[in-house]
Amino acid sequence: MPLNISESRSSREPAPRVVARRDGGRRQLLDELTAELTSWSPREFIGAFHRLHHGSLSLTHLNVLTLLEADGPMPMGRLAEALDVSVASVSGIVARMETRGLVERVHAEHDRRMVLVRQTAAGADVFRAIDDDRRAALQRLLTHLSDDELAGFLAGHRALRSARAAELRGHREETAAR
Repeated sequence: MPLNISESRSSREPAPRVVARRDGGRRQLLDELTAELTSWSPREFIGAFHRLHHGSLSLTHLNVLTLLEADGPMPMGRLAEALDVSVASVSGIVARMETRGLVERVHAEHDRRMVLVRQTAAGADVFRAIDDDRRAALQRLLTHLSDDELAGFLAGHRALRSARAAELRGHREETAAR
């Protein structure tokens, strides 16, 4: 049963305390934080994937949907190359996904001989369902944090998002300067 955030910390397990050490200082904090932010295993990933989509979608199908979501409709050959499988294999994958209503094959407008694979509304709904489930699970986890912990986590996450945006701007400027 989730804990109410107003409950005292004494009724729960104490959070690990991370303190900057004079000998390691900032480097130590960076290492510990990186370890915390990346602490998952392939087994946890697969378990989360199956819980999020209730095992009704294969990783290959999710990979296809992710490619189509990111890049839009694509020819069978390009999809096969992106998946690192043969065109014959991708034809079977797409056929199974068509049967489930996740994708459809359409002719390209500029060249009717070219067949494109595109995501359907049901395929796009997969990501909405995963996102909804992920958000609900995160909400349940966050109920275990105190108000102070929530505020600190929010401030830290906003700072991380700002740093990510600055890093991206720097990368774009560097690329443009070349």
